[in-house]
Amino acid sequence: MALFAEREDRTHKAAMETFSDRVVKLALSIPAGRVSTYGAIAKAAGGGGMAARSITGILGKAWENGEQKIPFHRIVYSDGRIWVSDEYRKKRMALYKKEGIKVDKTDRIVDFADKLYEF
Repeated sequence: MALFAEREDRTHKAAMETFSDRVVKLALSIPAGRVSTYGAIAKAAGGGGMAARSITGILGKAWENGEQKIPFHRIVYSDGRIWVSDEYRKKRMALYKKEGIKVDKTDRIVDFADKLYEF
């Protein structure tokens, strides 16, 4: 009888979402015209204080595994700064403009508090 109960527990745990699954689902839920932070996603997914550092890696792996709808441009640092490189600047700025998100000359979201999406 004890072995049967153990087997049920393992099956139940296997059916549960992982932290990574929750991160991807949360990132996909950020609506157009809004932004969220790495920390907010980590917290909403059930992660601790350092979990925000893993968000980019998790989303990058999901992208490589075929999840091509991740809105990376909607995920920003806690002070409203955006991540942007020379390679992606033009494309990202076009996405922000299309969604009505203004970015200032210091690469920060204008009216950040108003654009912040809370889970």
